[in-house]
Amino acid sequence: MLKINYNYIKIIVLILLVGFLFAFSNQRNKNRIVGEPSIKFLGENKLFITESNVSKLLIQNLEPVSKQPKDIIDLNELESALKSNPMIKQAEVFMSVNGTLSAEIEQKRPIARVNTNASYYIDDEGGFMPLSYNYAARVPLVTGNIKKNKLQTVFQFAKIVDEDDFLKKHVIEIRQNDDNTIDFKIRKSDFTVHVGTLNQLEKKINNFKAFYQKAFKDQILDSYALVNLKFDKQVICTKK
Repeated sequence: MLKINYNYIKIIVLILLVGFLFAFSNQRNKNRIVGEPSIKFLGENKLFITESNVSKLLIQNLEPVSKQPKDIIDLNELESALKSNPMIKQAEVFMSVNGTLSAEIEQKRPIARVNTNASYYIDDEGGFMPLSYNYAARVPLVTGNIKKNKLQTVFQFAKIVDEDDFLKKHVIEIRQNDDNTIDFKIRKSDFTVHVGTLNQLEKKINNFKAFYQKAFKDQILDSYALVNLKFDKQVICTKK
């Protein structure tokens, strides 16, 4: 008479049970329905693009991701869709075990606003950024001879303005002339500042700061029509 080894039977039953539970859990997880996405904006709180706008970009198979099975969601495809939006600088999409979809969004940051035949922002990396219906940034206007595919010169100057506390406070308009030279205007004054090319720009800006402080102290800023910084060793002023 064969002796039954109940320990082996228990092990086999346990293996079958674990396998069944794993298969059941795996199938259930695949069929789990994704809920409404959780959207988090990183960095500044000024929203050029809204949560609603982001949700509309989270599309899979021409349908919103919410109420679709977790198993068919392609996170890389969703990230690519978000990054393709001209207001979004960076995006990451995550999926939790329970089917919660999360998106972390970093918006582009505008440093100047082109105001010519077309209106758009220049972002802090020199790229194109459309205007937002949701929020308007307080940045210098850019006028003159501007082409969307040739923003390098005006971007370089706008970047200097953005990074300098004095210029950021005072500069309200940047003009790129036909010869690619730069002019700018400041708040509460109607004279034009001619920078010329961007050669020796740091020295030119320091010269302007010294001029401004002296002219402001002497209360003679309003007597000038043009302040020329073209020559890096001196400031030449033209009176009205």
